[in-house]
Amino acid sequence: MKKRAKAVSPKPTVGFIGGGNMATALIRGLISAGLCDAGKIIASDVDSAKRAALKRRLRVNTTEDNRAVVARAKVIFLAVKPQIIDEVLNGVRAEVKPGKLFISIAAGVPTARLERGLGPQARVVRVMPNTPALLAQGMSVIVRGTRATAADERLALKLFRAVGHAVAVHEEALLDPVTGLSGSGPAYVYLFAEGLIAGGIAAGLPPQLAQELTYQTLAGAAAMLQRTGETPERLRAQVTSPGGTTLAGLTELDARGFKEAAGAAVVTASRRSQELGRARQICG
Repeated sequence: MKKRAKAVSPKPTVGFIGGGNMATALIRGLISAGLCDAGKIIASDVDSAKRAALKRRLRVNTTEDNRAVVARAKVIFLAVKPQIIDEVLNGVRAEVKPGKLFISIAAGVPTARLERGLGPQARVVRVMPNTPALLAQGMSVIVRGTRATAADERLALKLFRAVGHAVAVHEEALLDPVTGLSGSGPAYVYLFAEGLIAGGIAAGLPPQLAQELTYQTLAGAAAMLQRTGETPERLRAQVTSPGGTTLAGLTELDARGFKEAAGAAVVTASRRSQELGRARQICG
Protein backbone atom coordinates (compact mmCIF):
# COMPACT_ATOMS: atom_id res chain seq x y z
CA MET A 1 0.00 0.00 0.00
CA LYS A 2 1.34 3.38 -0.95
CA LYS A 3 1.85 5.86 1.82
CA ARG A 4 -0.34 8.90 1.56
CA ALA A 5 1.68 12.02 0.88
CA LYS A 6 1.46 14.62 3.60
CA ALA A 7 -0.58 17.66 2.72
CA VAL A 8 1.48 20.80 2.37
CA SER A 9 -0.07 24.02 3.60
CA PRO A 10 0.02 26.79 1.00
CA LYS A 11 0.54 29.36 3.74
CA PRO A 12 3.91 30.08 5.32
CA THR A 13 4.23 29.14 8.98
CA VAL A 14 7.25 31.31 9.83
CA GLY A 15 7.21 35.07 9.44
CA PHE A 16 9.74 37.87 9.69
CA ILE A 17 8.90 41.50 10.32
CA GLY A 18 12.05 43.21 9.11
CA GLY A 19 14.27 41.96 6.32
CA GLY A 20 17.72 43.17 7.36
CA ASN A 21 20.98 41.29 7.84
CA MET A 22 19.99 39.35 10.95
CA ALA A 23 16.64 38.32 9.48
CA THR A 24 18.42 37.20 6.31
CA ALA A 25 20.90 35.17 8.35
CA LEU A 26 18.11 33.49 10.29
CA ILE A 27 16.10 32.69 7.17
CA ARG A 28 19.15 31.20 5.48
CA GLY A 29 19.94 29.18 8.59
CA LEU A 30 16.42 27.80 8.92
CA ILE A 31 16.36 26.73 5.30
CA SER A 32 19.88 25.25 5.35
CA ALA A 33 19.12 23.29 8.52
CA GLY A 34 15.94 21.90 6.99
CA LEU A 35 13.82 23.46 9.72
CA CYS A 36 11.61 25.31 7.27
CA ASP A 37 10.92 25.35 3.56
CA ALA A 38 11.42 28.65 1.76
CA GLY A 39 7.82 28.51 0.58
CA LYS A 40 6.66 28.48 4.20
CA ILE A 41 8.44 31.71 5.10
CA ILE A 42 7.03 35.20 4.64
CA ALA A 43 9.01 38.37 5.33
CA SER A 44 7.97 42.00 5.37
CA ASP A 45 10.03 45.15 4.96
CA VAL A 46 9.27 48.71 3.95
CA ASP A 47 12.34 48.68 1.69
CA SER A 48 11.39 47.23 -1.69
CA ALA A 49 15.05 46.50 -2.48
CA LYS A 50 15.36 44.31 0.62
CA ARG A 51 12.16 42.49 -0.26
CA ALA A 52 13.40 41.86 -3.79
CA ALA A 53 16.75 40.59 -2.50
CA LEU A 54 15.09 38.16 -0.09
CA LYS A 55 12.81 36.85 -2.79
CA ARG A 56 15.64 36.50 -5.32
CA ARG A 57 18.28 34.98 -3.04
CA LEU A 58 16.21 32.84 -0.68
CA ARG A 59 12.98 32.26 -2.63
CA VAL A 60 10.78 33.31 0.28
CA ASN A 61 7.45 35.12 0.13
CA THR A 62 7.63 38.86 0.74
CA THR A 63 5.22 41.67 1.49
CA GLU A 64 5.27 45.26 2.69
CA ASP A 65 2.36 44.55 5.06
CA ASN A 66 3.40 43.50 8.57
CA ARG A 67 -0.17 42.47 9.34
CA ALA A 68 -0.05 39.89 6.56
CA VAL A 69 2.97 38.29 8.20
CA VAL A 70 1.22 37.96 11.56
CA ALA A 71 -2.01 36.74 9.96
CA ARG A 72 -0.28 33.97 8.01
CA ALA A 73 2.50 32.79 10.31
CA LYS A 74 2.51 30.85 13.57
CA VAL A 75 6.04 31.88 14.55
CA ILE A 76 6.84 35.55 13.95
CA PHE A 77 10.31 37.06 14.30
CA LEU A 78 10.37 40.74 15.25
CA ALA A 79 13.58 41.78 13.50
CA VAL A 80 13.24 45.56 13.53
CA LYS A 81 15.13 48.41 15.17
CA PRO A 82 14.05 49.09 18.76
CA GLN A 83 13.26 52.69 17.81
CA ILE A 84 10.25 51.57 15.76
CA ILE A 85 9.11 48.55 17.78
CA ASP A 86 6.10 50.31 19.33
CA GLU A 87 4.80 51.36 15.93
CA VAL A 88 5.21 47.81 14.66
CA LEU A 89 3.46 46.26 17.67
CA ASN A 90 0.54 48.65 17.45
CA GLY A 91 0.20 47.97 13.75
CA VAL A 92 -0.11 44.19 14.08
CA ARG A 93 -1.92 43.87 17.41
CA ALA A 94 -5.31 43.25 15.79
CA GLU A 95 -3.91 40.17 14.00
CA VAL A 96 -2.60 38.51 17.15
CA LYS A 97 -4.53 35.31 17.79
CA PRO A 98 -4.02 32.33 20.15
CA GLY A 99 -1.32 29.92 19.06
CA LYS A 100 1.15 32.50 17.73
CA LEU A 101 4.68 32.83 19.08
CA PHE A 102 6.60 36.09 18.74
CA ILE A 103 10.40 35.99 18.87
CA SER A 104 11.97 39.43 19.27
CA ILE A 105 15.56 40.34 18.47
CA ALA A 106 14.92 44.07 19.03
CA ALA A 107 17.83 45.01 21.29
CA GLY A 108 16.96 46.21 24.78
CA VAL A 109 13.18 45.88 24.46
CA PRO A 110 11.86 43.94 27.50
CA THR A 111 9.37 41.11 27.18
CA ALA A 112 6.87 43.03 29.34
CA ARG A 113 6.77 45.82 26.81
CA LEU A 114 6.40 43.41 23.92
CA GLU A 115 3.54 41.65 25.71
CA ARG A 116 1.77 44.94 26.40
CA GLY A 117 2.12 46.02 22.81
CA LEU A 118 0.91 42.74 21.32
CA GLY A 119 -1.94 42.14 23.75
CA PRO A 120 -2.99 39.44 26.22
CA GLN A 121 -2.89 36.54 23.76
CA ALA A 122 0.72 36.95 22.66
CA ARG A 123 3.43 34.53 23.69
CA VAL A 124 6.83 36.23 23.57
CA VAL A 125 10.44 35.09 23.57
CA ARG A 126 13.25 37.65 23.59
CA VAL A 127 16.63 36.86 22.07
CA MET A 128 19.98 38.64 22.02
CA PRO A 129 21.95 37.29 19.03
CA ASN A 130 25.13 38.68 17.54
CA THR A 131 26.35 39.37 14.03
CA PRO A 132 28.49 36.22 13.51
CA ALA A 133 25.11 34.56 13.00
CA LEU A 134 25.54 35.83 9.44
CA LEU A 135 28.10 33.01 9.04
CA ALA A 136 26.24 30.51 11.26
CA GLN A 137 28.74 31.30 14.03
CA GLY A 138 26.45 33.35 16.22
CA MET A 139 25.94 33.40 19.98
CA SER A 140 22.31 33.85 21.02
CA VAL A 141 20.83 34.08 24.51
CA ILE A 142 17.12 33.44 24.98
CA VAL A 143 14.62 34.37 27.69
CA ARG A 144 10.88 33.74 27.61
CA GLY A 145 8.13 36.11 28.63
CA THR A 146 5.40 35.43 31.17
CA ARG A 147 3.08 33.60 28.76
CA ALA A 148 5.65 31.68 26.72
CA THR A 149 5.99 28.00 27.52
CA ALA A 150 8.90 25.63 27.98
CA ALA A 151 8.06 24.28 24.52
CA ASP A 152 8.37 27.82 23.11
CA GLU A 153 11.81 28.09 24.69
CA ARG A 154 12.90 24.78 23.18
CA LEU A 155 11.66 25.87 19.77
CA ALA A 156 13.53 29.17 19.99
CA LEU A 157 16.72 27.35 20.96
CA LYS A 158 16.32 25.00 18.01
CA LEU A 159 15.78 27.87 15.59
CA PHE A 160 18.75 29.93 16.78
CA ARG A 161 21.05 26.92 16.85
CA ALA A 162 20.60 26.94 13.09
CA VAL A 163 22.83 30.05 13.05
CA GLY A 164 25.33 29.15 15.75
CA HIS A 165 25.18 28.46 19.48
CA ALA A 166 22.22 29.33 21.71
CA VAL A 167 21.48 29.10 25.42
CA ALA A 168 18.46 29.96 27.56
CA VAL A 169 18.44 31.99 30.78
CA HIS A 170 15.58 32.53 33.18
CA GLU A 171 16.45 36.03 34.43
CA GLU A 172 15.75 38.71 31.86
CA ALA A 173 18.10 41.13 33.64
CA LEU A 174 20.98 38.96 32.40
CA LEU A 175 20.34 40.11 28.84
CA ASP A 176 21.93 43.48 29.64
CA PRO A 177 25.38 42.02 30.42
CA VAL A 178 24.83 39.54 27.59
CA THR A 179 24.43 42.54 25.30
CA GLY A 180 27.61 44.08 26.69
CA LEU A 181 29.63 40.90 26.18
CA SER A 182 28.45 38.79 23.25
CA GLY A 183 26.16 41.34 21.62
CA SER A 184 28.80 44.07 21.41
CA GLY A 185 31.79 41.75 21.74
CA PRO A 186 32.45 41.23 18.03
CA ALA A 187 33.11 44.96 17.70
CA TYR A 188 35.73 44.78 20.46
CA VAL A 189 37.46 41.95 18.61
CA TYR A 190 37.35 43.92 15.37
CA LEU A 191 38.98 46.89 17.11
CA PHE A 192 41.71 44.60 18.46
CA ALA A 193 42.18 43.26 14.93
CA GLU A 194 42.59 46.81 13.64
CA GLY A 195 45.32 47.36 16.22
CA LEU A 196 47.14 44.15 15.33
CA ILE A 197 47.07 44.96 11.63
CA ALA A 198 48.29 48.50 12.23
CA GLY A 199 51.05 47.20 14.49
CA GLY A 200 52.12 44.64 11.92
CA ILE A 201 52.37 47.32 9.26
CA ALA A 202 54.29 49.62 11.61
CA ALA A 203 56.72 46.77 12.29
CA GLY A 204 57.37 46.37 8.57
CA LEU A 205 54.82 43.87 7.24
CA PRO A 206 53.01 44.41 3.93
CA PRO A 207 49.36 45.34 4.68
CA GLN A 208 47.87 42.24 3.06
CA LEU A 209 50.17 39.91 4.99
CA ALA A 210 49.47 41.77 8.25
CA GLN A 211 45.75 41.29 7.64
CA GLU A 212 46.10 37.59 6.81
CA LEU A 213 48.23 36.93 9.89
CA THR A 214 45.77 38.79 12.12
CA TYR A 215 42.66 37.01 10.90
CA GLN A 216 44.14 33.54 11.17
CA THR A 217 45.72 34.28 14.54
CA LEU A 218 42.37 35.36 15.98
CA ALA A 219 40.58 32.38 14.45
CA GLY A 220 43.21 29.97 15.73
CA ALA A 221 43.21 31.46 19.23
CA ALA A 222 39.40 31.21 19.37
CA ALA A 223 39.62 27.55 18.33
CA MET A 224 42.17 26.90 21.08
CA LEU A 225 39.84 28.44 23.65
CA GLN A 226 36.89 26.37 22.48
CA ARG A 227 38.55 23.02 21.88
CA THR A 228 41.31 22.56 24.43
CA GLY A 229 39.28 23.03 27.60
CA GLU A 230 42.05 25.25 28.98
CA THR A 231 41.43 28.63 30.59
CA PRO A 232 42.55 31.81 28.81
CA GLU A 233 45.11 32.33 31.57
CA ARG A 234 46.59 28.85 31.09
CA LEU A 235 46.77 29.18 27.31
CA ARG A 236 48.45 32.56 27.66
CA ALA A 237 51.01 31.12 30.07
CA GLN A 238 51.80 28.30 27.64
CA VAL A 239 53.02 30.75 24.99
CA THR A 240 54.75 33.20 27.32
CA SER A 241 58.42 32.47 27.96
CA PRO A 242 60.50 34.46 30.47
CA GLY A 243 62.35 37.21 28.65
CA GLY A 244 60.68 36.32 25.35
CA THR A 245 58.88 38.30 22.68
CA THR A 246 55.37 37.41 23.85
CA LEU A 247 56.10 38.62 27.38
CA ALA A 248 57.41 41.88 25.97
CA GLY A 249 54.20 42.41 24.02
CA LEU A 250 51.97 41.45 26.95
CA THR A 251 53.89 43.80 29.25
CA GLU A 252 53.15 46.65 26.84
CA LEU A 253 49.44 45.75 26.77
CA ASP A 254 49.36 45.53 30.56
CA ALA A 255 51.06 48.90 30.93
CA ARG A 256 48.33 50.42 28.77
CA GLY A 257 45.51 48.81 30.77
CA PHE A 258 44.39 46.45 28.02
CA LYS A 259 42.57 43.83 30.12
CA GLU A 260 40.96 46.41 32.38
CA ALA A 261 39.77 48.39 29.36
CA ALA A 262 38.20 45.27 27.83
CA GLY A 263 36.35 44.51 31.04
CA ALA A 264 35.23 48.11 31.41
CA ALA A 265 33.86 48.07 27.86
CA VAL A 266 31.58 45.14 28.73
CA VAL A 267 30.35 46.82 31.92
CA THR A 268 29.76 50.15 30.19
CA ALA A 269 27.86 48.57 27.31
CA SER A 270 25.79 46.57 29.81
CA ARG A 271 24.86 49.74 31.68
CA ARG A 272 23.90 51.41 28.43
CA SER A 273 21.59 48.49 27.64
CA GLN A 274 19.97 48.95 31.06
CA GLU A 275 19.52 52.67 30.39
CA LEU A 276 17.91 52.04 27.02
CA GLY A 277 15.55 49.49 28.53
CA ARG A 278 14.49 51.86 31.30
CA ALA A 279 14.01 54.73 28.85
CA ARG A 280 11.72 52.64 26.69
CA GLN A 281 9.73 51.45 29.70
CA ILE A 282 9.23 55.05 30.85
CA CYS A 283 8.21 56.17 27.39
CA GLY A 284 5.98 53.12 26.94
